[in-house]
Amino acid sequence: MRALVRSPFVTALAGGAIVAVALLALGVAGRERTTTTVIEQARVAGGLAGTAADQRWMMSAHEVYERDAPGVVYVHADPRTGSATTGTGFVIDRDGHLLTNSHVVGDARTVKIRFGEDRTVVARVLGRDVSSDLALLKVDPDAVDLHPLTLGDSSDCRVGDPVIAIGNPYGLERTLTTGVVSALQRQLRAPNGFTIQHVIQTDTPIGAGNSGGPLIDAGGRVVGITSQIAADGSSGTTDISFAIPINTVKDRLTELKETGGVVHPYIGISAITLDDRLASLRLPVKRGVLVQSVHPGGPAAAAGVSGGTIESQVEGEAVLLGGDVITALDGRTVRSMGQLTRAIADRKPGDEIKLGILRNGESLQLVITLGKAPGEAPADDETP
Repeated sequence: MRALVRSPFVTALAGGAIVAVALLALGVAGRERTTTTVIEQARVAGGLAGTAADQRWMMSAHEVYERDAPGVVYVHADPRTGSATTGTGFVIDRDGHLLTNSHVVGDARTVKIRFGEDRTVVARVLGRDVSSDLALLKVDPDAVDLHPLTLGDSSDCRVGDPVIAIGNPYGLERTLTTGVVSALQRQLRAPNGFTIQHVIQTDTPIGAGNSGGPLIDAGGRVVGITSQIAADGSSGTTDISFAIPINTVKDRLTELKETGGVVHPYIGISAITLDDRLASLRLPVKRGVLVQSVHPGGPAAAAGVSGGTIESQVEGEAVLLGGDVITALDGRTVRSMGQLTRAIADRKPGDEIKLGILRNGESLQLVITLGKAPGEAPADDETP
């Protein structure tokens, strides 16, 4: 289980809202920690849309477990670089496709999959999207009895909805834990430094070994893939865990199957949100995104976006002044880094965007052709 330290979609989010450094596609190195997994058998109540039709699909935690646990597997990988890793995966169809996290399989070409206690088979790593921390696996469908899980619609998730995780925390196979959706639209850092959007936050207890397992709603449908836990450097349990939304997975499945990877849009800047904490800097605008640096050779550099050159300090954190302030994208007001990164993430490489910027008190518009994100988030030595 990856430990979440911080987060935004672009190069580093240091210190609250001040340095949400953005490459527009990004991650931070996680620090490993453990959590205590609590096994529960609570009734899954509430949630869904509340209609009569929805109520017919309400299931108890036990019913969800009986239906879905046979499709949850134990994953053991021996990457070509790094040490062996273990985690969770789950079956998505009768053709032998399974999903897990990219950080579970690393750069391994094949992994061992255990179905329960009595059947282990070899799976091929069919595709990876490291920027979304996803991996698609394939087993011989004739070699094992497959029990595909139903993929739901993560856009239907609401704060307070009950959810269930089934996984292998600390090697304890097919452990069930329950909780609720705690928040939506979070951001996570992927293993390669880029940012994952639209993440589901939950208080469902998950621990080392849960990574790659399903987060399931009260109808027994997968709404996310458990991926990271919050970490504050102390020991003990955490009430904050995160799951990649299943709609993100579904958007990438075809590309993973056909090409073995996913191409993401890229702008190539590091920037921070202008907010009340920066009021002391007396900038010409109160809201927007202040560019810290522009990555050489990237789309923003080609379009003439300017980064900061003057070092300053805000509440003990370094901030570069003098760069462009992004105030709009395609005519829509931009007030925060999160808003900008989400807008970029919804585009494709090759798309043109118009950035409204403020430079030395003058309003300008720059047209940028989005590029393809590199395999790793570029190092940004200029970023504080």
